[in-house]
Amino acid sequence: MNLPSTHHAGPRFRPGRIFATPAALEAIADAQVLIIDLLIRHIRGDFGDLSESDRQQNELSVDAGLRILSSYVLPNQQTVWVITEWDRSATTFLLPGDY
Repeated sequence: MNLPSTHHAGPRFRPGRIFATPAALEAIADAQVLIIDLLIRHIRGDFGDLSESDRQQNELSVDAGLRILSSYVLPNQQTVWVITEWDRSATTFLLPGDY
């Protein structure tokens, strides 16, 4: 059972530089979703479609300075991952197959 993430009105961490793989950009465009909306969800703590253990790991990672992963299922059923590095230097949008 997936419980809702802990949502916050403002950002919970800095995303650093923003990157995206070509496949992720194409999937997001095809789904007619704005990439900025996914980024906002990610940095506010809406980590998307994750197991409870992954969600709890993200909560620890925000405070402990570890890598943060979000997973969003787009309207076209494509899954996009958003990963912020442990040092908050970069956030990357990618498809699971790009990893």
